Amino acid sequence: GGGRAPGISNIIESFEMQSTGNAADFGDLTAARRNPGGFSNSTRGLFAGGNTPSYSDVIDYVTIAAAGNATDFGDLTVARRASNTGAGSSTRTIFFSGYTPAVSPGYTDNMDYVTTASTGNATDFGDGTIVRGYGGTLSSSTRAVHGGGQNGGHKNVIDYVTIASTGNATDFGDLTTARSNPAPLSNSIRGVFATGYASPTMVDVIDYITIASTGNAADFGDVLTATSTNGQSNGHGGLS
Repeated sequence: GGGRAPGISNIIESFEMQSTGNAADFGDLTAARRNPGGFSNSTRGLFAGGNTPSYSDVIDYVTIAAAGNATDFGDLTVARRASNTGAGSSTRTIFFSGYTPAVSPGYTDNMDYVTTASTGNATDFGDGTIVRGYGGTLSSSTRAVHGGGQNGGHKNVIDYVTIASTGNATDFGDLTTARSNPAPLSNSIRGVFATGYASPTMVDVIDYITIASTGNAADFGDVLTATSTNGQSNGHGGLS
């Protein structure tokens, strides 16, 4: 949902993971914006924040099985754009960090959470180990992991939280290559951070971690084309 093509978009698209083929129109966000953070459980998808170009605190939701326009869920605690930074369990969604004019120099370590099946404003979860934006976040059903990003340079830091609790993040380890906008995806055991941007070039690196452990990421291989993109899977921590 959302993006820039080349103007700011409200379009939501969908596709069937088990098949191949072009995406189909799903509906529209409540407000056009780029760089929202997204996450889902088995029934509901959430889109949070972004910019229009003004910064947004809006959280929208859709029912994944039924195409249609998004509905307002509530608001983040801080308006921000937060690309690739939603993670959680089947019951809770957490949105990590981002870029916001509400603080100086613009990046935040804020983490917010919501109960995915409800509606209402987000609640503060805690703080990340560093201030950054444009990281990538993935999860098992119990742990959410945030890696990469930028703030005065590209970051290799990975940190994690226990989804069912609240509190500040803990250091997990480092990516093999410092970069922003990695494409995160996972199943219940392994997390993958693919591609990203390491000024002045895109990278083709794929890293992986074992979510239940801690330690530095290991090399998985390379993508076909160095880029900065997004990632998703059919086995992440929000699925029951």
